[in-house]
Amino acid sequence: MKSQQSIPGILRLALFALLIAVSPGAALADTYPSHPIRLLVGVPPGGANDLVARVVAQQLTEQMGQSVIVENRAGAGGNIAADYVAKSPPDGYTLFLSVIGTMAINPSLYKTMTFDSIKDFAPISQLTSMPQVMLVHPSIPATTVREFIAYAKSHPGQINFASGGSGTATHLAAELFKSMAGIDMVHVPYKGNGPATVDLLSGRVTVMFDQIATALPSVRDGRLRALGVSTAQRSPAAPDIPTIAESGLPGYDVTTWHGLVAPAGTPRPIIDRLHAEVVKALNSPSVRDKFKAAGIVPVSSTPEEFAAFTQRELDRWRIVVKASGATVQ
Repeated sequence: MKSQQSIPGILRLALFALLIAVSPGAALADTYPSHPIRLLVGVPPGGANDLVARVVAQQLTEQMGQSVIVENRAGAGGNIAADYVAKSPPDGYTLFLSVIGTMAINPSLYKTMTFDSIKDFAPISQLTSMPQVMLVHPSIPATTVREFIAYAKSHPGQINFASGGSGTATHLAAELFKSMAGIDMVHVPYKGNGPATVDLLSGRVTVMFDQIATALPSVRDGRLRALGVSTAQRSPAAPDIPTIAESGLPGYDVTTWHGLVAPAGTPRPIIDRLHAEVVKALNSPSVRDKFKAAGIVPVSSTPEEFAAFTQRELDRWRIVVKASGATVQ
């Protein structure tokens, strides 16, 4: 009788062992993270992307008890870093700062891609939303988007607009503006937003879209004029600057964004742990204050929401890239 009563206990132990065997992710998540996590960024140090990565990494380090180390691997519009992460072990220890350029624009811009921005990554959460600012040199006789469009239509092909490079987010934001406004402007690509801004300040080019974090200082000191922000709502960092949509081009809406992804196949318990930590980090006063100072809005989402958002952005920018004619070998 005693041995018969012990059989259910043996079965329970066997079932538990089987569950552990077929669900290694659950066991792994119990001890995750047990060593430092690497967060790869596809641009050099400095700039908004690097700022977002370092602010979030610092907060996650404090929360998780393990270092989250930012590693910059610049090149090919972020593709080098993204490819490295896509091919890394799916164990939660190698992450990628997902950005609009690499994940939503590059697949249509580059003739050859070594990764799939949807299939090769496990989304964790969106991190930020950030507007661009439409900037003009003070020599342009326009103080609103509506006035600028009228001026451009009366001077077809005579306005040069700068960007941080062909196919970049700043380039395509201007291309979308150009298409929606029905105006003719000449694109002048630079190797980064820095050199483009220098020539905009000197008047060699007259228009540029730039990230709000780097645009505001030149606007505040009067060296450049801001006609509008690219997002559907005004930026908390510059509430006095109207949106492009309300200032003369209804329907215009471009958001620069950042997110966090892991290699595809990363166990769901690890994704869930990372997601919970990211949400907590984005709600921390330290992160929110640092983002606010740079004009960045913290945004969290579920993995499923971020996957759907990335797909929508991919579909949207495919059309803009094709219309612009921009390509990279």
